[in-house]
Amino acid sequence: MARLTINGEIRDIEVAPETPLLWALREQAGLTGTKFGCGIAQCGACTVLIDGVATRSCALPASAVGPDQQIVTIEGLSSDATHPVQQAWLALDVPQCGYCQAGMIMAAAALLNSTPTPTDDDISAEITNICRCGTYNRVRAAIKLAAETMSASRKG
Repeated sequence: MARLTINGEIRDIEVAPETPLLWALREQAGLTGTKFGCGIAQCGACTVLIDGVATRSCALPASAVGPDQQIVTIEGLSSDATHPVQQAWLALDVPQCGYCQAGMIMAAAALLNSTPTPTDDDISAEITNICRCGTYNRVRAAIKLAAETMSASRKG
């Protein structure tokens, strides 16, 4: 049994301690927006936020996450796709197949939380997710658009 705080809700999840967080989220919590890609924390399709930090959930045991830590999945980022990163993704038509996009969006949200005005170098260093469709230029543009939107909303 694991007690996890997922998208602001404390949940008791029946799961073996060594079960990767990804599978606890998908199979026990029913949050299927987070995807399985590689299983070795390389591709980023499984990225969620834990206490605001982009974390690859496929290789992290559910037991490694404490009940006081905040897990945010793509479903919890915004229930109606109004988060600035999601809006930028839509505005710039970033996704092609869409499989990796939840992980990319979560990584971008984490980047913008820590670095509100990222440079190209910041984006390259932090967004290491793999996209087989090759949408990297659109991802970079969407992150910059989201940063501008978030900056404008902070200024009022």
